[in-house]
Amino acid sequence: MQAVDLALAAVERHDRPDLHARLRATRVRLVDEQVRVLVVGEFKQGKSMLVSALVGAPVCPVFDDLATSVPTVVRHADTVTVTLVRVLEADGPAGQPPIERIAVDVEQLPRYASESGNPGNRERLSCVEVGIPRPLLAGGLVLVDTPGVGGLSSVHGAATMATLPSADAVLLVSDASQEYTAPELELLRQAMAVCPNVACVLTKTDLYPDWRAIAELDRGHLARAGIDASLFTVSSTMRWQALLAGDTELNTESGYAALVRYLRKDVLGRVDELARRSTLHDVLAVTDQVASSLRAEQTAQQNPEAVQELIRELTAAEQRAAGLKERSARWQQTLNDGVADLNADIDYDLRDRMREILRDGEEALNGGDPTRTWDQFAAWAQQAAAAAASANSIWATQRARWLAQRVAEHFDEDHQHLLPALRIETPGALRSVRALTLKQSEKLGIGTRLLTGARGGYMGMIMFGVLGTMFGLPLLHPIAIGAGLLMGRKAVGDERKRMVTKRQNDAKGALRRYIDDVTFHVGKDSRDMLRGLQRDLRDHFTAQAEQMKRSLQESLQAAERSVKATKSEREARLTEIRTELQRLEAVQKQVRALLAPPPTRRAVA
Repeated sequence: MQAVDLALAAVERHDRPDLHARLRATRVRLVDEQVRVLVVGEFKQGKSMLVSALVGAPVCPVFDDLATSVPTVVRHADTVTVTLVRVLEADGPAGQPPIERIAVDVEQLPRYASESGNPGNRERLSCVEVGIPRPLLAGGLVLVDTPGVGGLSSVHGAATMATLPSADAVLLVSDASQEYTAPELELLRQAMAVCPNVACVLTKTDLYPDWRAIAELDRGHLARAGIDASLFTVSSTMRWQALLAGDTELNTESGYAALVRYLRKDVLGRVDELARRSTLHDVLAVTDQVASSLRAEQTAQQNPEAVQELIRELTAAEQRAAGLKERSARWQQTLNDGVADLNADIDYDLRDRMREILRDGEEALNGGDPTRTWDQFAAWAQQAAAAAASANSIWATQRARWLAQRVAEHFDEDHQHLLPALRIETPGALRSVRALTLKQSEKLGIGTRLLTGARGGYMGMIMFGVLGTMFGLPLLHPIAIGAGLLMGRKAVGDERKRMVTKRQNDAKGALRRYIDDVTFHVGKDSRDMLRGLQRDLRDHFTAQAEQMKRSLQESLQAAERSVKATKSEREARLTEIRTELQRLEAVQKQVRALLAPPPTRRAVA
């Protein structure tokens, strides 16, 4: 912060509101910077207790038989607070759904964050935010305890996977009762693809004597899967006892000391390193632009004979900078074409995934009466759609970040330009999708069966009775009665088949409508994400080009003024320029010293 303030003071004397605004934006970014750590895992693996043990307070409700129902976001605050966050269905001012925030008492936290008080998230909360004063959180660390109800292949699991791109780090929690499962390894692969920091935590080591063997098996699974992630073994019970007793040795034995060091050094430390590099880049870029204008003027004042050559060089450079703002600029074309191609690819990928679900679902529905297995089928369809949507979102995030890098390279191949913050949030498109339901159809009750059987039997009995009279038999002879019974039974069977076929068609129609709804909402979110990416990159690099152009214009104007200046005026101006350049160099030296990486030291848990 101090480095940015020094640069602001230096730039303020040069009447450059554009550069001043850039530094102010850098300052705001530093103040608002937060580091999100997602704590994910299967059902009842100890995620909530892990978060509570990390901060040393019961911020996440823990029950033996019930689980977390909504994400619990734990961040630093001066006083303990609990806030319910709910996304309303109506559209807000900018087309975004408005967010309702309600402060509640701390004692009400279990009522809203757990399945016991909020079963199935009937309160329709997006998350519960908990603020607490803790040194671990003071550096901007935010812990997010995610629901794991129903396993990672459930809707909750797919929703968790969809939030991975917005995380700075991911902790996969699994207890020591068994080795890693296939869904857990798949989540790790997805997290590694879009998140810079991924680690594994093996919990409940105090409950299972063979936890060391499980840890070795898990490390083997990670190595075979090609997943480069650290594995921490912890005991939350021992951590609590260590905190209550102030026992450092017991705290080390619990495994939490190593996990806290990881969060401080590898998570917060890496984000701090990126923030320092970004801030240093912005400060030096701004001061260099001011210094370049001064140096160009200095050259013109010192050597009036070479002014015309300098003016030609500055004019050419200004034209190149102006060309960066044109729609025909290479980076503009790369951005526009890339977003158009990416839109088409993401839409195709989403539709292909949904068509596969539709094909599998229709094949399953052809196997019998859908009303008998509808609950299981609807759960499968919703899980499959959520998994497909989250996989599409992760793939879209990877492609979007790749596109952003290409745009930065094409903006100026000779210099390094840092990208703006491209944290891609997941708005939760599946919340807008209507539930998959099957309307009630007619049933083949006793009365319907009797009426259908009587109708079919009557026709069969009359037909065979009339046929028998041709051979001298009475109208109601045994063959006619037997034929009537057989045809009545067949009529009942045909009616049952007709009803099952109708139910199958109704179920297929409901599935198609559900898949169309998911495709519509998820596709819109993908397009909105890409439009936001395009807008952010366009504004960022346009502002960079505008700053370069203005700096060159001022250099050009100063060079042109030097032609008309007298010798005394040139000498006075040269003195001012040398003084100002020395001041800028001093600022740059101070900034480099302030933003130098701090010496490594041992973190205390």
